[in-house]
Amino acid sequence: MKALLTVFVVLILASSFAFAQGSQGIHDNGAELGSRSGNASQGAQPQLYNEQATQSRLRAGNYVGANGQQIQVQEEANNRLRIRVQNVSAHTGEEILQERVQNKTQLRINFSNGRNAEIKVMPNVASETAIERLRLRVCSSENNCTIELKEVGLGNQTRAMYRINAQKEARVFGLFRAKMNVEANIDAETGEVVNTKVPWWSFLAAE
Repeated sequence: MKALLTVFVVLILASSFAFAQGSQGIHDNGAELGSRSGNASQGAQPQLYNEQATQSRLRAGNYVGANGQQIQVQEEANNRLRIRVQNVSAHTGEEILQERVQNKTQLRINFSNGRNAEIKVMPNVASETAIERLRLRVCSSENNCTIELKEVGLGNQTRAMYRINAQKEARVFGLFRAKMNVEANIDAETGEVVNTKVPWWSFLAAE
């Protein structure tokens, strides 16, 4: 009787051990399957790229502006640049940065105080504004018209400015011919005409 009881206990222990091993195997296989499924799921997800705009110093070359305009840049002596759009050029000795955004190029002027501002207004637009405000016929070598892009401090602010100078033919008192130097300052970020300058005697002259 004791021998039979012993055999019965041994069988029960063996069955319990086998059941435990089987359960462990099922658990492991499930975990492995879940792991593989998770990896496969991760592999199926599209990889996203965060395209960050980077700034670098503007160099000579051809660029497409933020509004699709063609911009030509040439390097001049003394680390100066000539920025040309639609046959109108602005010269600058300031540090100009380029920033690629969605296959287009934004131009930024780097100020001496460390901040920078986007050049939203191109030289051709500044020229048209100056022609209208100063009542010029053209802005070209014909009237010694020059366009300079520079950093200008106004009060507590620093702004990027187009300074446009030109000469106008005039007659003082309607008799004496004279050349009148005129100037317009146009904000390169907003297109605003900040101020204009004409000779004090301009009210005596007729164009």
